Amino acid sequence: MAQHWQELLPVDQYVVASNGLLHEHDRKVLTFLYQPLIGPVCLSLYMTLWAELEENRLWSATSSHHGLMSLLGLNLNDIYQARLKLEGIGLLKTYVKNEDEERSFIYELQPPLTAEQFFLDGLLNIYLYRKIGKNQFFRLKRFFTDKAVSKQEQYSDVTRAFQDVFVSVSPDALRYHSASPGELEPQEDQQFIGRQDSVGIQIDQATFDFDLLTAGLKESLVPKQALTNKVKEAISNLAFLYGIDSIQMKNIILSALTPDNEIDIEELRKAARDWYQFENQDQLPQLLDRKQPAEFQSGIRNPVTQEDKLMQYFEGTSPRELLIQISAGATPSKADLQIIEDIMFKQKLQPGVVNVLIEYVMLRTDMKLNKAYMEKIAGHWARKQIKSVKDAMDLAKKEHKQYMDWAEEKKSRPAQTQQKKTIRKEVLPDWFEGNQEGKIDKKQEDFDFEKEKKLLEEELKEFKSGR
Repeated sequence: MAQHWQELLPVDQYVVASNGLLHEHDRKVLTFLYQPLIGPVCLSLYMTLWAELEENRLWSATSSHHGLMSLLGLNLNDIYQARLKLEGIGLLKTYVKNEDEERSFIYELQPPLTAEQFFLDGLLNIYLYRKIGKNQFFRLKRFFTDKAVSKQEQYSDVTRAFQDVFVSVSPDALRYHSASPGELEPQEDQQFIGRQDSVGIQIDQATFDFDLLTAGLKESLVPKQALTNKVKEAISNLAFLYGIDSIQMKNIILSALTPDNEIDIEELRKAARDWYQFENQDQLPQLLDRKQPAEFQSGIRNPVTQEDKLMQYFEGTSPRELLIQISAGATPSKADLQIIEDIMFKQKLQPGVVNVLIEYVMLRTDMKLNKAYMEKIAGHWARKQIKSVKDAMDLAKKEHKQYMDWAEEKKSRPAQTQQKKTIRKEVLPDWFEGNQEGKIDKKQEDFDFEKEKKLLEEELKEFKSGR
């Protein structure tokens, strides 16, 4: 997994471009609609890059990332992480050029969606509703809407058409000849200043198993032609938004089918939302980072100890990537991914914290993700408001004996067996040293670190190789 210093250095140069003019109204859309989803650091980066563009211009002068760090008062990793969020939500496109051991970037600002596009998006509006709540959401809807002017009841349309006002004549009737076609177009290296159409978020269709869905729909006599490109785009977004697999999506599609065997996209969205709320006690999904947010990172620049290296690794890796690397590249099972997603959404744990939880639980339960055990520890960490990797590690050390008791299976044993001293063989992470409360006597406990050391060496090897 590539880290920010492999992607970006303070000496790297950049210029800011804009995919069309940005307007004052865009600031309100960015502040009130986008900011709750991406955070103030991302908004600050976008606004700063925007400010580097002169009025009514599409390109800025060249600057260095060191200057950007000074302007924002942020370190390079924070800027890099904010850049990734802007890219992910469709507000920024990044281009890079490597030449003569020098690297330069173009940061092309993308106009935000209009307020109407945002509220009808089907993806971002759901996340915003979940983030800010019903009252604030409807307050913003009122802010971005106004009373429609009725022109039909008391007024008649008397607007003249183009041909009613103007006439077209031949060049012979003019004093000067018309321009050649080439003179009407901008020069080859130029473009007109204007505004491009904003495009909403679109999840890659390759992330959804359409082959399995098509096979299921054939059994229900739904024609393949019903899966138009627009319908597929909606299905991909809904599958990502609500975590719907191909089998369940088939049932949702059937409920949105019209008498003409066409799929009503609005009905599809409503059916998917109703299904999710039924499954999740009337709640809506929440947008979370795949990796540890910059504000909850340790800020370690040059890790020295093994624990610092592992902390940095957990902060720069998503839980899904961690499961893949632990499994030597094998794709995690849907059941394991569902456990992780449920914990992230329901307990609202940060990705880096979930990584610590994954490693701790897997080593305590013979490399298996025990759902009940994970949920119990995750609930404890959520109540303790654990946000950083370091806090998660420290709490795991402190509460280790309690977590051991939770993992113990209570079986009825003969009285004489209960009197015998139980010797447990523990497999613990290397960062698990210096247990603070209830410190385990190593003379009485047989610690076996071999499995964890092997796992940690593999993780750090991949970490150093920049995967």
